[in-house]
Amino acid sequence: MARQSISFTKPNDEWLKSQVDSQEYSSKSELVNDLVRQARKQQAQIDWIRAKLEKAEKSGFTSDGKDEILKQSKALLNGSL
Repeated sequence: MARQSISFTKPNDEWLKSQVDSQEYSSKSELVNDLVRQARKQQAQIDWIRAKLEKAEKSGFTSDGKDEILKQSKALLNGSL
């Protein structure tokens, strides 16, 4: 595992400490790694949505209603399709 040295602003450091103190996480490192995982997952979803929007813009119109489009999108995001 790569070891890093990072600095936090006082409010961010206090928040990190409070999360560890509340036993939500066992260490600041665990918390920061979890936040990075969440950010990576969110970025992957944003990239997926952006790619789908670009593809849709190039493909033209659809006869599917908004409910069906939303259902399909959620299923794809959750890996169900």
